[in-house]
Amino acid sequence: MDKLERLEAYLEREDLASVWFARPNAFAWLTGGSNVVDREGDVGVAAVGYDGTNCRVLTNTIEADRIGAEELPALEDVTVETYPWYESSLAEALAAAVDGPAAADFDVPGFERVDTTTLRQPLTDADIDRYRRLGLETAAAVESVCRELQPGDSEHEVAAALRVALSAREIEAPVILVGGSERATQYRHYTPTKAELGDYALVSVTAERGGLHASCTRTVAFDPPSWLEQRHAAAARVETTALAATRRTATEGGTAGDVFAAIQDAYDDLGHGGEWERHHQGGAAGYAGREWIATPGHEATVELPMAYAWNPTVSGAKSEDTVLVTDDGFEVLTSTDEWPTRTASAVDADLDLELERPAVLELGAE
Repeated sequence: MDKLERLEAYLEREDLASVWFARPNAFAWLTGGSNVVDREGDVGVAAVGYDGTNCRVLTNTIEADRIGAEELPALEDVTVETYPWYESSLAEALAAAVDGPAAADFDVPGFERVDTTTLRQPLTDADIDRYRRLGLETAAAVESVCRELQPGDSEHEVAAALRVALSAREIEAPVILVGGSERATQYRHYTPTKAELGDYALVSVTAERGGLHASCTRTVAFDPPSWLEQRHAAAARVETTALAATRRTATEGGTAGDVFAAIQDAYDDLGHGGEWERHHQGGAAGYAGREWIATPGHEATVELPMAYAWNPTVSGAKSEDTVLVTDDGFEVLTSTDEWPTRTASAVDADLDLELERPAVLELGAE
């Protein structure tokens, strides 16, 4: 079912005349373009709507020409309508321009609210094609920076290099985490500081282009602590378990809570019980860094084909990639095939899965 077919089904199910999207990820999902000018805002400068027959875009007179020319690549025969920028807000203009019962993904007077997360799953073939390119280029950018790291580099310097490498590929970076050996063992979200990398570093990125999000983590060691290899391997096995449980749950029936239970069991079996309480474990990825984050008893549906970014941590170590899970298997999207790997097996033997996961890259201290 393509995107317009999903929206037709939604309109019929909810007895609505139209549905509208102005939040950047939902706008990008339907149009393939961006409605963002101010990155601090939750709502963009344009809304796209569908009435069961046609798509319409409403924006102010400042943005109309640019959005019509540059930001609607996935839509044909779309109408761009305008309102004077000085007379009203997007929400007020939309309420005045739309007839009949409608829903939107932001607050509009008289409109119902729509949960876009469920509409965006599973991924379409076009989504997957664009995801493959984003994943490859994200990994290439991250790995190119990681290969040049030195113990005396500051976390801030590494973060800046990552932003440049990603931007050169027209990729935004909503999340960049760089943790040197001192802070990576203290915090699960190692936001960059002026601290030097030291003996080793964790580099984690969530990248975005065209609304799609790809996450990955790489570990670089100069003079690694004795425990790093074991903890890194454990995190990789938990991640592999999560991916195997994702596919089993989707094909046999179940929820995100069932995948989370498999993650908890894997930590316990590896002697790292309780680690799941110290950091979220990830979940479905797509037009958000995580379309949902799994929790105990989480009732979200596990869809295929869909991208999943599981990110288990064991104090000072982390394993994370964005992986396309389908009925046929697993495709690591954030992979270049140029980073060293190690084989990781699911902890639960019944899941019967082995995957090549990124290894620790040892550069050696100068």
